[in-house]
Amino acid sequence: MQIVTSIIEMQSICKAHYRADKTIGFVPTMGYLHAGHLALIQEAQKENDIVVISIFVNPLQFGPNEDFESYPRDIKSDENLARDSGADYIFYPSMEDMYPNPLNTKLTCMRRVDVLCGKKREGHFDGVVTVLAKLFNIIFPDHVYMGLKDAQQVAVVRGFVDDYNIPTKIVPVATIRETDGLAMSSRNVYLTKEERQQAPKLYESLQKARQLVEAGERDPATIMRMMKNELLQINANIDYIELYTYPTLEPIEKLKGSILLALAVKFSQARLIDNIILEVDEV
Repeated sequence: MQIVTSIIEMQSICKAHYRADKTIGFVPTMGYLHAGHLALIQEAQKENDIVVISIFVNPLQFGPNEDFESYPRDIKSDENLARDSGADYIFYPSMEDMYPNPLNTKLTCMRRVDVLCGKKREGHFDGVVTVLAKLFNIIFPDHVYMGLKDAQQVAVVRGFVDDYNIPTKIVPVATIRETDGLAMSSRNVYLTKEERQQAPKLYESLQKARQLVEAGERDPATIMRMMKNELLQINANIDYIELYTYPTLEPIEKLKGSILLALAVKFSQARLIDNIILEVDEV
């Protein structure tokens, strides 16, 4: 495995693989890798000749009161984990290389961003698609692997790729969980011992919602009310519990088709998200 810090060198390497007719699987990350990231790398390895992972904490997707400066970073651990998982390259650019000057143009997301996390994080997804536009033009990936833990991000990026005819396929990968059901996240390190014991309740509430739907419930309000009652049992603040069509993220009055059921909960120093995607038949 090779660590590449230069944009020009990374482009040159990827162009050579492209000319050799080798497929490139790409896993964009902000580092501090955990088993969820490693599952993306392993999935990319199965389906491609070359696997590239990027590690870059992108300032454009952090708001003024968010944790950009304190976001966990550990490049040596990341290097070892990526190598053991089968990555061929880590692209690890500096801030100065990625954003050497103020941007002359601006990418703005207009749909799929005014709900869920995007509702309270103005400009967040603009930052996501901006950095991905740069990364896609550096790495030229055939496939891009993204975790469904942030299903809204996957939906936004799918829309971005479709809008601009970007020749890559977005491959969603199921959320990787701890043995007690908690979705793996770099921000789980912020949980206190007591909060870590309570956090699995997020997934438990989603699973109970799934059971309701499987039993025939189709009213969104009933499902969200049950989940709220479940989450009120833990010492945390509910940010949202919402249901939308997926991947279009449009409001629904009755469950039908592909549905995203998502939640966000704030603990003392960590805001955790989780979701499930339901395929719902009419009853």
